[in-house]
Amino acid sequence: MSEAYTSDEFWQGVRKPVESASTLPRDAYTSPGFFELEQTMVFDRGWVAVACADELSQDGSVLVRSVGSRSVLVTRNSEAEVRVFLNACRHRGTELLDADAAGLSVIRCPYHRWGYNLDGRLVATPRFTDVAVEGFDPSDYPLKSLRAEVFAGIVFACLDPTTAPIAEYYGDLGDRLAGYGLNGWKTRQTATFDIAANWKLLSENFQEYYHLTWVHPELAKVSRVKDHYRYQGPGMYCGQTTTPVSGDDRDDWLAMPAAAGLSASDAHSGRFLALFPNVMLSVLPNHAFVIQLEPLGPGRTRERCTWLLPPDSTDVTEETFAVTQDFWVDVNNEDIDICERSQRGIHNGGFTEGRYSVRFEEPLHRFANMLADQFQCRQRIPAGDQDGDASRYGDGRLPV
Repeated sequence: MSEAYTSDEFWQGVRKPVESASTLPRDAYTSPGFFELEQTMVFDRGWVAVACADELSQDGSVLVRSVGSRSVLVTRNSEAEVRVFLNACRHRGTELLDADAAGLSVIRCPYHRWGYNLDGRLVATPRFTDVAVEGFDPSDYPLKSLRAEVFAGIVFACLDPTTAPIAEYYGDLGDRLAGYGLNGWKTRQTATFDIAANWKLLSENFQEYYHLTWVHPELAKVSRVKDHYRYQGPGMYCGQTTTPVSGDDRDDWLAMPAAAGLSASDAHSGRFLALFPNVMLSVLPNHAFVIQLEPLGPGRTRERCTWLLPPDSTDVTEETFAVTQDFWVDVNNEDIDICERSQRGIHNGGFTEGRYSVRFEEPLHRFANMLADQFQCRQRIPAGDQDGDASRYGDGRLPV
């Protein structure tokens, strides 16, 4: 089936203009074969989020994460550089860690106690050379490293050396988000959810606000449909902005103080960005809600959720923070419920493919074409939205 999933025929509906395009076929959400190939074509090749940078703030933190089909270790060395390594000892390939750890200066293999520092350098080989080993030099056996970058406060890793640098991969998004200074924001809370739905359903649901009024009636009071606009430049992301974020009926998102030094636009907007492939990033003036998606199977996904606060928010009380946190949990639970229901319908209901709402679902079409590019080995950075198409973008204002 791998040849079928890379063929022009499989993607022909997706490749049409959004006005006439079809949604992704059923197999994209349900087929084990599609899922296996997707791990190789998408997650083994792209920039994959593995952690929030602040998760490495404790000395000697080592995080165990996945990048496509590979288990990896995420560290910060003595020079504060983020490093990502394959989770395998260079002696005989044993998994080094099976869970996050802290306070480590040496990562020890549980099998024969080979040790590596947080730069991945081999620093201990107990009794290995009791009898001379011909031509053995420890410097030839560091942990295998991956490309790693911190972008928008998130650690990304990439297995493929030919993939574009992350600044090019995400295009103008770095500039768009620069005013927030997200690399300095601090983790306030984390949560993990295991969900019976394909990862793409979760990302697609995040990208559109067509469902907002019916699935999220409370959210619609602070993120009103009429205040939504597309927020997409050239880059591997899909986005929308709510401008302004409303506090007329609820102030859940406005309970905490805003970050210092924001521009007028950032200070009264919410940015909602799906970074291809596996990040759902919501940035408000006073907090960010980060969801990292880890695909576990065709119909299973793990969400790693992190609430980040600006560095000047250290005095925010638990009671005040809980107002925002609880609101997000309620919204996320509503999204989980509808996505699991979508998964059941696609799997059990005879679905083939559908059509896009041009006004509300163009980002899903953009996302589907990014996916198609990866399956068909096309290195293409999608272009951004253009002014003058009010029927698609909202009222045409396209806030910066």
